Amino acid sequence: MPRGDEDAAAQRIVVPSEDPVKKSDDADKGKGKDAQVNGKSDKETSSKPVKEDELSEEDLQLKNELEMLVERLNEGDKKLYKPALESLRTLIRTSTSSMTSVPKPLKFLRPHYKGLKETLASWPSQSVSTVDQSLFAEILSVLAMTYADNGNRETLKYRMQATKVGGAQAEDPGLWGNEYVRHLAAEIGEEYNLRVDKDEDTAELLELGLLLVPFSLKHNAEADAVDLLLELEAIDKLPPYVEQDTFARVCLYIVSCVNLLVPPDDKIFLRTAHEIYRKHNRYSEALVLALRLGDRDMIRADFEAPKNPVMRKQLAFLLGRQQVPIEWLQSEDEPLTDQDLLDCIFNTQLSQQFISFGKELSVQEPRSLEEIYKSHLENSRTTLSSTVDSARGNLASTFVNAFVNAGFGNDKLMVAADEGNSWIYKNKDHGMLSATASLGMSLMWDTEGGLSHIDKFTYSTDENIKAGALLAYGVLHASVRTEMDAALALLSEHVESDSPRSKISAIVGLGIAYAGSHREDIMGLLIQNIADETAPIEIAAMSALSLGFIFVGSAHGEITPTILQSMMEREPSTLDSKWTRFMILGLALLFLGQQDESDATIETLKAIEHPVSKQAQVLVDVCSYAGTGDVLKIQSMLHHCTEHVGVESEQDKEKEGEASGPNGAGAAGASGGDAAQGDAGNDEEAEKENDTFQGFAVLGIALIAMGEDVGSEMVTRHMSHLMHYGEPVIRRSVPLALALLNPSNPSMILLDTLSKYSHDSDLDVAINAIFAMGLVGAGTNNARLAQLLRSLASYYHKEPDCLFIVRIAQGLIHMGKGTIGLNPFHTDRQLMSRTAMCGLLSTLVAFTDSRGFILEKAHWMLYFLSSGMYPRFLITLDEELKPLRTSARVGKAVDIVGQAGKPRTISGFQTFETPLRLGTYDRAELANEEYLCYSHVLEGRVILTPNPGYNKED
Repeated sequence: MPRGDEDAAAQRIVVPSEDPVKKSDDADKGKGKDAQVNGKSDKETSSKPVKEDELSEEDLQLKNELEMLVERLNEGDKKLYKPALESLRTLIRTSTSSMTSVPKPLKFLRPHYKGLKETLASWPSQSVSTVDQSLFAEILSVLAMTYADNGNRETLKYRMQATKVGGAQAEDPGLWGNEYVRHLAAEIGEEYNLRVDKDEDTAELLELGLLLVPFSLKHNAEADAVDLLLELEAIDKLPPYVEQDTFARVCLYIVSCVNLLVPPDDKIFLRTAHEIYRKHNRYSEALVLALRLGDRDMIRADFEAPKNPVMRKQLAFLLGRQQVPIEWLQSEDEPLTDQDLLDCIFNTQLSQQFISFGKELSVQEPRSLEEIYKSHLENSRTTLSSTVDSARGNLASTFVNAFVNAGFGNDKLMVAADEGNSWIYKNKDHGMLSATASLGMSLMWDTEGGLSHIDKFTYSTDENIKAGALLAYGVLHASVRTEMDAALALLSEHVESDSPRSKISAIVGLGIAYAGSHREDIMGLLIQNIADETAPIEIAAMSALSLGFIFVGSAHGEITPTILQSMMEREPSTLDSKWTRFMILGLALLFLGQQDESDATIETLKAIEHPVSKQAQVLVDVCSYAGTGDVLKIQSMLHHCTEHVGVESEQDKEKEGEASGPNGAGAAGASGGDAAQGDAGNDEEAEKENDTFQGFAVLGIALIAMGEDVGSEMVTRHMSHLMHYGEPVIRRSVPLALALLNPSNPSMILLDTLSKYSHDSDLDVAINAIFAMGLVGAGTNNARLAQLLRSLASYYHKEPDCLFIVRIAQGLIHMGKGTIGLNPFHTDRQLMSRTAMCGLLSTLVAFTDSRGFILEKAHWMLYFLSSGMYPRFLITLDEELKPLRTSARVGKAVDIVGQAGKPRTISGFQTFETPLRLGTYDRAELANEEYLCYSHVLEGRVILTPNPGYNKED
């Protein structure tokens, strides 16, 4: 072989670094040695023993030291036990300070675990001291973490043994580190559930669990502490452990858990967070939780707690926003006499502050109809047809003018019109009622100047104008109270009027003006209309609805049985009326947010043998759980939607529609329903009412889920399925449900969905979708939505009904020139305004039969929305309640629950000068530390005080 080839061959030969035979023999010897120490083979241990040859010198020394200590525990000399145990404790604790990897002492001691358990079991018979036994049990408890998967919960077993043997001398579990505490907490939860199932005593588990709470709170594991106490059903034990530097994070986590809990746990959590806030003198946070609970004694205690009069004013603003009855805050012996506080609670200055806010934003000047419609951007054929002065077109313009200029009191059509008041006379009959009532919306909240503008119309000889003026009084006083009780004085006499229109207007006006006030004197005026069986169903229904507005969420013990009795005693033919839905809505509103309180009423409703019984059960049920996100209730409503009710009647109606000709429905809609078609409608009303409950169930799904983001997102998907596979009555309700989920919150996906539905072949679906677009964009000035509605105006220029609703929707989008919203959730979306829910629900229920109400003669029902209208502003005031300008950042709200450190609560913020406008999901915070805030949420009217520690140069 040549020399070069030999070199190449030499390079290819691989020489092992060690003798492979010797290496395998050494490994076998090592295994044998380990097996002797363990007393069992490799296969019996759940992890491989560590090979000594692979250990560093330091690790080998530690391993040998641990084995020596284990041997000492097995010897007969009891004096060696204590030093050995203390050495073991020291070695384990110093190694578990960091848990990036398995601590070496636990790894090395794992093979000895079984032997150590047997050693401890033999100690009591050897009379070893209890202190040594307790410490040994603690060490075994820590070692048991390495056997977490065996299901014996030995970490907990030996910890309890240590506590039992050592008593007061047992050590704090937290000394063994964070991982041990978490492991122990998990086993406590498992053991607790098993014992509860077997009905065994759990006191010792609770006692041990409470030992872990202080450690978790001190080591930024607030969520772990709360979760453990939730598992042990002992969250009410938490307040004594919470300190000044942890309460904010603890309460934030507790409150965020509430939406995920079932009754009664949700209320227990709220009460616990409330107790912690009160303990640390956080009055505004505590009052918010008291309002969520609806506990009048707690609300009054929180309101009276602060000694600082300015803090009480801030709380009064919150109570005014939530429309809390003044009777809850005072007693007959101790009436509230502080005028400043009363003004804040009654929203007396709201009109003045709103107009001032409008001036700051340069939107105070009235807007004309053309500025809203922008007809020059529409299709030319629409512009031509809209120049014709039609009663339907003028009626639409009336509402648009009212919504757009709401609260500013200076619109050109009504308030600033000349003495001839020509605009009212450009409307026909019932249209004049809505035109006169629009004055109330233009002058909304201005209880001083507004009355004189409306008063002159109450003397009109025209019944419609007079009725409209009475309704205007009610709309004017929405969300505002006066000590004079002008609304009650002006409307009470007309409740007994001989004119049905004036009577209904006075009744509805009282409902809107005193929504949420729980005024017993007004109940006496209205309840007789319900009890009187001879009273027309229309008047009885509106009386029930107004009482629902006034006593919302009260589960009133006198009104409820009166409505039930009336429904039982009335003739079935009377209950067939389309107006009956408002009677049952009034009943449902009495239980808004009351959850289980409605069970007895629902059982009573089952005794009524009429389709209206099913509708009432559904409405009462969903109102009781409004805003709770209760998954089981949502499932039960979806189950209602799967029932195939009235399929034959739908087919019959389609045949009748074909017989009457292709243009029959359109002609009926255009004329508003003449006498002959009205009779035919009455014959079909009973059939239509059979499946109305399914429409209410769809609305109910949205009503329960709203306010809870995850639930709302899931329900939006359900709505898509219902739209594809549901009966006609269900499909017509889906757009309304989507609007209820997102009032004043026009997200892109939602707008695309509603835009698609607005071109549906079923005109009733299209009408509801168009109105839903208005509600979703209410008060936002959303340009994309305005463009969609302009194109719809062109598309439906030959459909008077659809065009009418398009105009209404255009007015809603520009509500208050973009300064007024309809979203019932406020104070960082923590509170749901019950009065706002009344207005929204009533309007949507009217749209479940839009051709019978809004598109016929009951278009005035659109003014129900006034109960939910409120400025979307942030106004900062000084301690004298004078306007105070300062910088604030506004951005999208960020959920910071459980995040470490002090994360930002807003993202994508911009800095503005107050006063400023807020969106539904916007959140504001002060831009610097020049002022301190009395409220924990910058929303609505907020009082600031100079920060004594602020240095402007810094």
